[in-house]
Amino acid sequence: MLKHVNSFRSWIVRRKATRKDYLTRLFRFKYSAFRMLLESNTQFLHIITDIEEKLHGDEVFGIAYVRSQASRAIFHALRMVKNLDDLSDHRYPRLFEALERIESKIQQELDKRKEPPPTEIVLTYDQINKEMVDWVGGKNANLGEMHSKLHLPIPEGFAITTLGFTSFLSHNDLFERISAAKMQIDPRSPEAIAKSSEEIQRLITLAEVPAELESAIQSVYNRMRQRLSTNENDSFFLRVALRSSATGEDSDLSFAGQYLSVLNVPPEQLIAAYKQVVASLYTPPAIAYRLNKGIRDEDIAMSVACLQMVDAVASGVIYTRHPFNVLENNIMITAVWGLGPFAVEGRVTPDSYTVDKTDLSHILSTVVSHKPIYLANLPEGGLQELSVEEENQDSPCLTPEQISTLAGYALALETHYKNPQDIEWALNQEGKLLLLQSRPLHVESLESDIHSIPLLSDYPVLIKDGTVAYPGVGCGPAFQVQSEEDLMNFPEGAILVAKQSSPKFVLVMKKAQAILTDIGSVAGHMASLAREFAVPTILGTKIATATIPTGMQITVDAFSGKVYQGTAIELLALQKKVESPMKHTPVYQTLRKLADYIVPLRLTDPKASDFAPEFCETLHDIGRLVHEKSYAEMFEIGDLVSRKDGFAVKLEAKIPLDLYVIDVGGGIVSGKEESKKIKVDDIGSVPFKAVLSGMMHEAFQQAGPRPVSLSGFVSVMMEQATAPPPTTDRFGDASFAIISNYYLNFSSRVGYHYSALDSHCGPSVDANYISFSFKGGAADYVRRNRRARAIALILKKLDFAVNVHEDLVDARIQKYPCDLITERLDLIGRLLLYTRQMDMLMQNEESIPALAKNFLAGNYSLGSG
Repeated sequence: MLKHVNSFRSWIVRRKATRKDYLTRLFRFKYSAFRMLLESNTQFLHIITDIEEKLHGDEVFGIAYVRSQASRAIFHALRMVKNLDDLSDHRYPRLFEALERIESKIQQELDKRKEPPPTEIVLTYDQINKEMVDWVGGKNANLGEMHSKLHLPIPEGFAITTLGFTSFLSHNDLFERISAAKMQIDPRSPEAIAKSSEEIQRLITLAEVPAELESAIQSVYNRMRQRLSTNENDSFFLRVALRSSATGEDSDLSFAGQYLSVLNVPPEQLIAAYKQVVASLYTPPAIAYRLNKGIRDEDIAMSVACLQMVDAVASGVIYTRHPFNVLENNIMITAVWGLGPFAVEGRVTPDSYTVDKTDLSHILSTVVSHKPIYLANLPEGGLQELSVEEENQDSPCLTPEQISTLAGYALALETHYKNPQDIEWALNQEGKLLLLQSRPLHVESLESDIHSIPLLSDYPVLIKDGTVAYPGVGCGPAFQVQSEEDLMNFPEGAILVAKQSSPKFVLVMKKAQAILTDIGSVAGHMASLAREFAVPTILGTKIATATIPTGMQITVDAFSGKVYQGTAIELLALQKKVESPMKHTPVYQTLRKLADYIVPLRLTDPKASDFAPEFCETLHDIGRLVHEKSYAEMFEIGDLVSRKDGFAVKLEAKIPLDLYVIDVGGGIVSGKEESKKIKVDDIGSVPFKAVLSGMMHEAFQQAGPRPVSLSGFVSVMMEQATAPPPTTDRFGDASFAIISNYYLNFSSRVGYHYSALDSHCGPSVDANYISFSFKGGAADYVRRNRRARAIALILKKLDFAVNVHEDLVDARIQKYPCDLITERLDLIGRLLLYTRQMDMLMQNEESIPALAKNFLAGNYSLGSG
């Protein structure tokens, strides 16, 4: 009988041991899933915070960023859902359905694009008007309008439509390959832009033009050649200009000088030139322009204008009014000898003529510049720079009759389009004036309280009378740009100084305080870009590069055209605040729409009936629900083990947390593993003991209310009044620490604060680290952000690498010896309690360093700041 009893007892012991082994393996499996879920939750919160930051509109980003963050948000939401699925024994299948539904809506927004409707690859200007801008781009549409509706003189030619562009890229599978290359672009890095640009342009220029597209271009070109030739001259040599006419170009956004024109192209190079123009969609300046203007690449397609090449005697630009002085409503005409690029690219300072708009025969002013060189066609194709004959270098390019004729054309275009126009023109060898393009002129007005600024006598005057292209004040160190490398290395907040203006400077216009050039025209491409980007700019200084070396601190007065050495404090008040660059742009609007499916949190009450997968409307809802349920699942298995085998235990300690401990190996000292309750002395986990030591610092053992400011208290009360109501089951009422001998994971939401602490602290220095995140608060955004920056300031002083976004602090330190890791963990324990009501005290910016200084000095009373 006794033998049977002992055998039964042995069976019971073995069964208990087997059960404990099973529960231990089960817990460790679920703990692995739980850790991956927490990792994704942390990453997901970072993504949300980053999107919220971008929605302020102050930072430039592209569609690649939008796609990347959307993809990352979906990935981490899916990873969280899958790991909850493992934790819960597949009890939440509807979460997958909710995620699929939200992902579908996100993808629909990302896939929206303008689909080009044309059915013809090539159209002549008889067939084109301004309504066809989505088919043929702005330049072609306006040329067609001038020819077919206004009957103004333009060169012979035709348009290669966006259908040709789409067929070319599709034929070579270039859409996906270009998208992959664009993913490497960092909007803040000119080098990264240049690298991706080089790869994309290489793909395009090496690609094959489909036979249908090449045949259509050659066919209409041959018909044009035959039409322009005479019966006696069947071998007429027709040279053409292939000019960009991208959708969006020459519209409300000018894209001035960003895309390519290939001039004087012979027949055998026609297709190669077409590919060059298409590739110019992805030059570094063009990419930077679209990024800074928030233009989705999905909404851009390249049409090309193919025009008979004008063998120009003279060329130039017309503005139908002053570009920024609203009081001056006259027609402005500029002119250089030869082809127009030397005028718009700033190689030559052009002549300028001002015509009275009410009397086109009345030329109000004539300024003839020195024009030593000109750009001319080569007979066999291509271009050459030549010297102007000496007697013409200081002669006007136009006669009064020609000036009046151009002014008449300009007035007709302004009347037709009902807004100011920016027009390019050329005078051919036969004396005929031709219009090459017309686009809206962006007119900026000076502030009404700024009239004239007197000469400042306290600062050396470096430049006295430059030509203002865009008014304003800039102050900073000069930086001379003489090469592509200089442009790549242009520093934030410097003043760009160059010999001649260039539309390539768009790469750094968001960094530049101002721009100065020796040569240039207010009617050039770069001047247009300076106005679009609101960069104070002075052109035609003649002496900027010779007078102002790199590094010299200068103040640019682009109201009066002067430059001073040093910081002219009197002028700094006139600096314009640049508006948020991204708001109201297409890329921003795409992010705004996607954010509606990612960022808002509507599921706030775990006890509410709608706290369920079918009510998730955003990825944040899914993340919140998964986070809540995952802890419930972990606590359930912990409670099961606790009831049977003492696996999850309550910590009794003088800290303001209801804290439970789950040991996954060596975290509780031997002999205490079976206890229902443990004390701090029973903890064997090195990192956890360090954190508890900090939380039990004597400064936090004293009872009594913390000092708060009345305004801080009101702010918190107002924020809580408008926030979702807390519930008795609010996550964080019970906190859990998962520990081993050298490991700690402690993640909790206490009140309105969320913190996550993950650390390893053992003998191996290379394995040691602390990862700490803190987010949230009960006060308004400003106070929460100030608290985040105060916490960041403290952690930086403790050698952490720290990032702050909105009210989120993310900090990490690694590869420190164990004694230094425990020292930092002790301080984090103190910081967790020190910050509980800190947001009430964040009354002003001075509170940030004051509270940080108190903490670092060991004063945890929160009585100052």
